[in-house]
Amino acid sequence: MTRLNLLALTILTFCCSCTVESSYAADPPKMLMLTQSAGFVHRPVKRIEELSKSEIAMTLLGRESEEFFVDCSQDAAMAITKENLKNYDIVMFYTSGDLPIPAENLDYLLNDWIRQKGHGFIGVHSSTDTLKSNKLYWDFIGGSFDGHPWGENTPIHVVVHDTTHPTMKPFGQGFAYREEIYQYRNWQPEKVHVLMSLDMSKTELKRPYHVPIAWCKEVGEGKMYYNNLGHREDTWQDKKFHDSIIGAVRWIVGKEEGVASPNPEVSKAQHQLAIDESAKVGITPEALEAAEKARKAAAEAKKSAQEKK
Repeated sequence: MTRLNLLALTILTFCCSCTVESSYAADPPKMLMLTQSAGFVHRPVKRIEELSKSEIAMTLLGRESEEFFVDCSQDAAMAITKENLKNYDIVMFYTSGDLPIPAENLDYLLNDWIRQKGHGFIGVHSSTDTLKSNKLYWDFIGGSFDGHPWGENTPIHVVVHDTTHPTMKPFGQGFAYREEIYQYRNWQPEKVHVLMSLDMSKTELKRPYHVPIAWCKEVGEGKMYYNNLGHREDTWQDKKFHDSIIGAVRWIVGKEEGVASPNPEVSKAQHQLAIDESAKVGITPEALEAAEKARKAAAEAKKSAQEKK
């Protein structure tokens, strides 16, 4: 029997939220995991039966580690309310698209609830492909999805910038992986502490700009942690990824210390490295811009030809 099937047998109730038979330490942090997809639906959040694979993985992780307790929801309108958020210390988003959260509730989450001591937000993968036209949200989380040249089967190398941070300790100084990696618009390195990035010196598919993968920041007395990983189902079974989430929980509630001050110099250095490494293989910002113009012109010509038929 797999760990996922074993967990399924131990869960007592499935609805919008999941309640697990208690084996936790006294008063563990309570996490609300929102996995609603108003845009692209990723495989790890598809509910085959009662819960998705990412939800099962998180529930099992909290149960086995005794570090947190998880409720799972795919109903943002019901989950993100002032009354419901009183029940939680941590909110996790694995979401996409324009979630149906009333403006006043989103404002409460990002301007009130998150600023309280002991509260934290964990965003994974497509949480940056969420509410992209909402400045309050993208300014809070740190960036917006702007394509993924590195698809889910692309081999990549990651460099870790802060190996002492609780979220990064499991990854060491760097690692090789296969994942779907986003590039971003609305990226503001002066507001976040970059934790790890795509290592453009070792990754074969190069682009002449910094591609951050994980970052964090303090929001009032609360904390925010984002990690791009999580597109692939096997990432949700990866021990290092699990340990990073546990580290995030411990950091948020104050069990472990971690720097969150902005380090824009890291982003600047990574950006220059990316330019230099990409230039070695003939990829420049100018070349990419020309290729994009050519692509758009070809698409327009094809559309015009079809309309004339």
